Amino acid sequence: MKPEYYADMALRLGADHAVVFKIDDIVFDSRTILKCMYGCSDWGKGHTCPSRPGSLMPWEYEKIFRKYSWGIIIHSTDKKTSQEVSFEIERQAFIDGYYFAFSLSDCAICEQCSGHKGKECINPRKARPAFHSVGIDVFKTVRKFGLPIETLKEKGQVQNWYSAVFIE
Repeated sequence: MKPEYYADMALRLGADHAVVFKIDDIVFDSRTILKCMYGCSDWGKGHTCPSRPGSLMPWEYEKIFRKYSWGIIIHSTDKKTSQEVSFEIERQAFIDGYYFAFSLSDCAICEQCSGHKGKECINPRKARPAFHSVGIDVFKTVRKFGLPIETLKEKGQVQNWYSAVFIE
């Protein structure tokens, strides 16, 4: 399949935007871990969080993701939509023979992560780390494509959610 097929599929599934990327378009920056450690209320709780036992560090993830050559970035103003679209793209790419296809999406499977209650993940087959939690500078990366992203200045602002599917 051509990469554009998956971008078109993402739009049909409800994404606001979907773009094809080459791995060199992805901006890796291990400083993202600082924002996770010192600014995220999920630190030490979420099952897809870099604080979970056995998680790789951003510089270790970079080495893995650089093995891919391309993928799809998915944008939505709805977190759950972003994740559902990325799962479906991952699934279809796998079926199409891209057996290493892997999605990154800020987890929205459960209403509240069971990790916040000190319990195991109830859907580990679908839980995926966020685009930013693996050491990707989402702001610089999506701005390369002219996609909308700004820091939120007040509560109630529309938030832009990004996921990505790495395909090889």
